[in-house]
Amino acid sequence: MSEALEFLNDLFAKAKKAGADAADGHHVVSQSLSTSMRMGKREDLERSESLDMMLRVFIGQRQACVASSDTSAQAMEELVERAVSMAKVAPEDPYCGLAPEDRLAKKWPDLDLFDDYEYDTEALYGIAAETEEAALAVDGVTNSNGAGAGWSSAEVAIATSHGFAGTYKSSSYSLSASVLAGEGTEMESDYDYSSKRHHSELESAAEIGRSAGERTVKRLNPKQVETSEVPVIYDPRCSHGLLGHLAGAITGGAVARGTSFLKDYMDKAVFAEGINIVDEPHMIRGQASRPFDGEGVANARLNLIENGVLKTWIMDTASARQLGLETTGRGSRGGASPPHSSTTNLYMEAGEQSPAELMSDIKSGLYITDLIGFGVNGVTGDYSRGAAGFWIENGELTFPVSEMTVAGNLKDMFLNITPANNLSFKYGTNAPTIRIDGMTVAGA
Repeated sequence: MSEALEFLNDLFAKAKKAGADAADGHHVVSQSLSTSMRMGKREDLERSESLDMMLRVFIGQRQACVASSDTSAQAMEELVERAVSMAKVAPEDPYCGLAPEDRLAKKWPDLDLFDDYEYDTEALYGIAAETEEAALAVDGVTNSNGAGAGWSSAEVAIATSHGFAGTYKSSSYSLSASVLAGEGTEMESDYDYSSKRHHSELESAAEIGRSAGERTVKRLNPKQVETSEVPVIYDPRCSHGLLGHLAGAITGGAVARGTSFLKDYMDKAVFAEGINIVDEPHMIRGQASRPFDGEGVANARLNLIENGVLKTWIMDTASARQLGLETTGRGSRGGASPPHSSTTNLYMEAGEQSPAELMSDIKSGLYITDLIGFGVNGVTGDYSRGAAGFWIENGELTFPVSEMTVAGNLKDMFLNITPANNLSFKYGTNAPTIRIDGMTVAGA
């Protein structure tokens, strides 16, 4: 990885010689192997090995980004020439530029993101087969969409011409299953999966397969209910999406453009009292952890929502400058584009009630396990999505429901959220089971 940093610094020197004032870039070497099985037969085998490199150059207030997977000497000469030529004719951007030197990371923690274990092809096929077998063994399961297992790893190097140089490694291991239950036009499908940084932490193939099968069978013979205004419970595999909508609304670029429904809510109550939402880049083995941000800026825990109040924006260097603020160390990069703002391990802190207690007083309501469509307006906060799950009667889950629509406005929804106590970290963004009162549920 030290060679990757030397490679980037050599590019910076070439860029400056060609007329650039400054430069930064990233260098990523990755590999992956994945397999899949369907109905007991091998279906897919995919292996990839890639090298991706991006160079960004600055000439005054102009910038240009160029990416390549060819790192030969001739290709790099052409890449530098192309980048500098593009920057000379690019429109001026008063907010572009390298991150402030005093914000660059000088040291960073070891987040234990890398496991050097490599499954071979036969082992992955075996895991996929075991996962599917466990799913098909569930009474009521009639067919399979397939099961898969795989691993990947990456070596990341980021450097700037004003002194930052950092590297880290990461790995990921996963297994999944998706099956069907029922016959003919009465079939239903569902899934489950596990993804971890270290292979030893993966849930077992038998557990994931059985869970996928049981989830699927529970969805058989769904009904619709009359349109009504009722409490809605979001299962954790859906509740984290609400945090995604929050993140989109408090990202620096959206706020600076005035295209966020929360653009005027800094230091105001956005959630109910007691709600805390955190972005933590230094979570050990976290799904979205990173030791520094994509611009080399030191990153740290951000308390986005404290006791219901919005406390900060999610900002990279450019969006922070546009807002007249300091970066929050949330620059992210990829491809041939300038860095942009993004979260790391984003989560809502757990509440005090269990999921059962959370819905114990609901006479009629909807428990959502799946959301469909993208009917969210980031400017107004209007929210309308297709949903499926289970109907709640007298505090208990009763029959499955599908082809429902759940609607509201995110401003009102956020203020009426009550979290349960079952927070777990399965995704990059996580939330416990969530209750929202007073939502419109449209059905038959």
